[in-house]
Amino acid sequence: MRYVKWTLIALIVLVVGGFIHYSLPQRDIVRVVGTNTERTTIPSNRAIFWSAGDPTRDVQYIQTVQANGKTMEYRNEDTGWGWPPYFKFDTSSLYTEATDAVSNKANPEWYSISHYGWRSELLSIFPNAIGIKPVAGPEDTSFPWVNTIILAFLGVLLLLIWRMWVQFRERTIDPLVEDAGDAWDAVDDRADALKDGARNKAQGIKNWFGSLRK
Repeated sequence: MRYVKWTLIALIVLVVGGFIHYSLPQRDIVRVVGTNTERTTIPSNRAIFWSAGDPTRDVQYIQTVQANGKTMEYRNEDTGWGWPPYFKFDTSSLYTEATDAVSNKANPEWYSISHYGWRSELLSIFPNAIGIKPVAGPEDTSFPWVNTIILAFLGVLLLLIWRMWVQFRERTIDPLVEDAGDAWDAVDDRADALKDGARNKAQGIKNWFGSLRK
């Protein structure tokens, strides 16, 4: 039973943590090497990893290369009023900015691309770019204020929920459990009393028959 409990807790933490990591903004320092629009058939996981729309549609992509030489591709789609709540409606403007940012290896220009989501060739999913801005170089760093504020807010919210649950349990559940335990003890005592009474009656009857036999 203990293993089932901890397995369930680990599964919940994994799902919630994955959901938060997917939804929070991330930042990559890259060199933009190209942009294009492709007719794409969205896979069956579009409800989770793609924006709402027709299953077959034109999707804008931004191709980049990181400082270590690894490639990274982003899709460029509006989020609208859906989840995550980035309220992105400037897909065309972002595409123009990314196209203007293209540079080659001999004369690289580095940009910070803000995005959410994951890149997986197996699942055919791409992170969705939500912003682009020039930076001094691939070593540029900045403190993730947005993520820190969001995670701090979630931490406070979880703490409040936990405290509410503890108070609810102490005021409502624990007394009910104690009352149920007391009632069960009373039932046990009553059953023992009835058992003793029945035993005494049986012994009395036995003694009466013994006296008749004598």
